[in-house]
Amino acid sequence: MLFVDQLNNSIKLTNYPKRIVSLVPSQSELLWDLGLKNELVGITKFCIHPAEMFKSVTRVGGTKALDIEKIKSLNPDLIIGNKEENEKSQIELLSKQFNVWMTDINDLNDAIEAIELIGHLTYKAEKAQLIAQNIKCSFENLSQVNKSVLYFIWKNPYMVAGKNTFIGDLLSRLGLKNALQEEHLRYPELSIEEIRGLNPEFIFLSSEPYPFQEKHIKEFQDIVPNAQIILVDGEMFSWYGSRLQYSVQYFITLLSKTTV
Repeated sequence: MLFVDQLNNSIKLTNYPKRIVSLVPSQSELLWDLGLKNELVGITKFCIHPAEMFKSVTRVGGTKALDIEKIKSLNPDLIIGNKEENEKSQIELLSKQFNVWMTDINDLNDAIEAIELIGHLTYKAEKAQLIAQNIKCSFENLSQVNKSVLYFIWKNPYMVAGKNTFIGDLLSRLGLKNALQEEHLRYPELSIEEIRGLNPEFIFLSSEPYPFQEKHIKEFQDIVPNAQIILVDGEMFSWYGSRLQYSVQYFITLLSKTTV
């Protein structure tokens, strides 16, 4: 069968995929949740959920520093990657020898589509449809919070998620207005003066990729004294697989602890 990915590239599978390598943490977790424990033969070192998968499946390097030779040794009949999280040059190299199927996630709709497509790709369509439907339903009645926010993903230099990112889309679904409104800026660096000038009402400090902690709160409070500084679980805002089933409940709990 012919399968078209989210970059509009197609691969042809003659049989049900029996040896799958996943190059993205959220997609590895999805494959595991789809019941593909025996088929999943390779994951990255960042694919930490669930713990059983992390302990039992061969690791093939980092998302942007793949061990190509190790992947080759696994002889996969299917590799699943992502445009933003994997390096184009490495994907192109793997595509010369293997069936590589890619996702391109910019918002919740893309994520839901990817889940459904991966379900078809791996012959787990019914289970994938159930997961996708659970996610759709959970986001339908999400309360709106009319506040401005900056979502920090890195320190030294300070970096934030722009509005035209997956994280930005989830923030907007909470009714949060990204203080950074420039459409073309995805993950820009900001100076202290720029942060102060944007003057957000909320500052979210993500647990990943930079591990912001309690000790960083005062640092940001000194920059924007009137902002609420909140440590957030980055996985709930940036993982676009089956974990999205639990994001809304996390958001509700998170916002219940704030002054809105």
